[in-house]
Amino acid sequence: MFAFDEQTNPGKSAKYYPPALTGLRGSHPGSFDAAHSLRDGTFWNQAGKPTDIGETYDLVVVGGGISGLSAAHYFRKVAGAKARVLILDNHDDFGGHAKRNEFRVGNQFRLGYGGTFSIESPAPYSAVAKALIQELGIDVPSYPQYVSKDLYRSLGLAPNIFFDKETFNSDKLVVNPAPLGATQTADLSSDSNRWKRFMAEAPLTDTAKRDIRRLFEDAADYLPGLSSDDKKAQLARISYAKFLADFVHVDQQVIQLYQALPHPLFGVGIDAVSAQDAWGLGAPGFQGMKLDPAPGKGMNRDAIPNEEAGKYFFHFPDGNASIARLLVRKLIPDAIPGSSVNDIVMARANYAKLDQLSSPIRIRLNSTVVRVKHLGDPVSAQEVEVAYAQGAKVHIVRAGHCVLACWHMVIPYICDELPDKQKQALASAAKVPLLYTNVALRNWTSFQKLGASSVYAPGGYHSFMTLDLPVSMGGYQCSRKPEDPIVVHMMKTPCKPGLPARDQHRTGRMELFGTTFETIERNIRDQLARTLGPGGFDPARDISAITVNRWPHGYAYEYNSLWDKFWLEGNETPCEVARKPFGRLAIANADAGAYAYTDSAIDHAYRAVQEIMRS
Repeated sequence: MFAFDEQTNPGKSAKYYPPALTGLRGSHPGSFDAAHSLRDGTFWNQAGKPTDIGETYDLVVVGGGISGLSAAHYFRKVAGAKARVLILDNHDDFGGHAKRNEFRVGNQFRLGYGGTFSIESPAPYSAVAKALIQELGIDVPSYPQYVSKDLYRSLGLAPNIFFDKETFNSDKLVVNPAPLGATQTADLSSDSNRWKRFMAEAPLTDTAKRDIRRLFEDAADYLPGLSSDDKKAQLARISYAKFLADFVHVDQQVIQLYQALPHPLFGVGIDAVSAQDAWGLGAPGFQGMKLDPAPGKGMNRDAIPNEEAGKYFFHFPDGNASIARLLVRKLIPDAIPGSSVNDIVMARANYAKLDQLSSPIRIRLNSTVVRVKHLGDPVSAQEVEVAYAQGAKVHIVRAGHCVLACWHMVIPYICDELPDKQKQALASAAKVPLLYTNVALRNWTSFQKLGASSVYAPGGYHSFMTLDLPVSMGGYQCSRKPEDPIVVHMMKTPCKPGLPARDQHRTGRMELFGTTFETIERNIRDQLARTLGPGGFDPARDISAITVNRWPHGYAYEYNSLWDKFWLEGNETPCEVARKPFGRLAIANADAGAYAYTDSAIDHAYRAVQEIMRS
């Protein structure tokens, strides 16, 4: 751990280097205290008198994630190279959810992603977002030259399912015969080796096994007599769990098996995802429904297939942290050495250079914004005052404009002058809580022996784990041999089945805030031991390091036809109200699009800058 002064003042310590920290990261201890105190109404009772530090900027950006960094970039492009910009972030690192995790395992260097996974989106990137990706030097079509896509398959590895004894009465790792989305491509014939193995080894009742085969193979129409549009309208109003139980009439074990499949997309299970969205995602049970392929009303954008979007994919070894780092290098060239996309992967950021008096662009970490207000009537004011907490002190700076690129649910607490309707809309953006856990292993021979490249664990503490994508670029070499170190990525969404989606997120958020690293670590070790133990895995011997990226405020909330009537009916959405400009303030972040993807963060940064330039 760093001393407090070293943590809050990167320029004073050469040791300050957050990507290499392990343990509890993401929304780490100390990053949310001031914001929670503000929420609880106690902050200003405890805070010292704010100090005006005499700094004035053309723009202050609240939030140093991809949206905030993009906003600074776009502003400088229109305001000129001499424009003074201050970016404030409450975390000890820039990038927001696009976090870089570094590991040293023996003499080998390994990277992991602590949040945003890749350049990808269910819908095609906008011209604006594509232009920024290209401006940063990222050639998306070149991705195949960096990834060894057949590495794991060549070693006999495939997706697996782990059945836990608490849910299925037995701990058992079994090959996954048809991963989600594979209903059109999986070999479902009775002689399929994967199906034979699954049916022989899965600790399910005979009834459940028959129902799984029926779910995939039968061409039944479970809503006979209705038109395609009417079927979609009904499917949009029932959960996939209800569809399976009440229409397909499958055994309860089948529902338990599929319950956690939507976790990586929505942070909730099939009890809170519509049957229409499940159909769009390729879940089984719809092959005889005669549904027109066009999306139905209220369909989630994640569930609408798009061939063009599916081809636009690029994964860096540290995920989209490389995008954040490329943006920082454009804004503050001295902070990160190099000049290309390739060399960004191994470049070590110099955090002492982020907040330099001589630089027109400054990034100030460990700084929680606690108040934003116009100096005068918002209609005619020429300046905005921004107060931020850094440790026990509160500082004040001024700016000609402010872009709020932070989480939307925070904004009503820091910007009291906004209209009540807008504050209510902002507060409705209840982010999806999750854990992105990276475990550095000394080897992955147990995965090879068990034939697993990834594991879906419907009853596990983490519902998914996967070997790192084998990407090598810019001098970084992925793990190619099972005897070499590797990073295993694990994901947990603390949802509470049976509750409405937003209530699940709120309850799960409180769970994450109240869970210690020690508890999470015990669960990680237990889950890995039980899953991989038959392959010789020993957690005490084989685990080198653990980094838990805790995100109580994770994905942007995406609208859901089960819970958001306005979405189903095509009415104005809360995010449209939330992102309206106000005086010299504009609002960015992926929340502004209710869309948990990097292109949304970029698009709304661009829009926000256009708005303040017109104000």
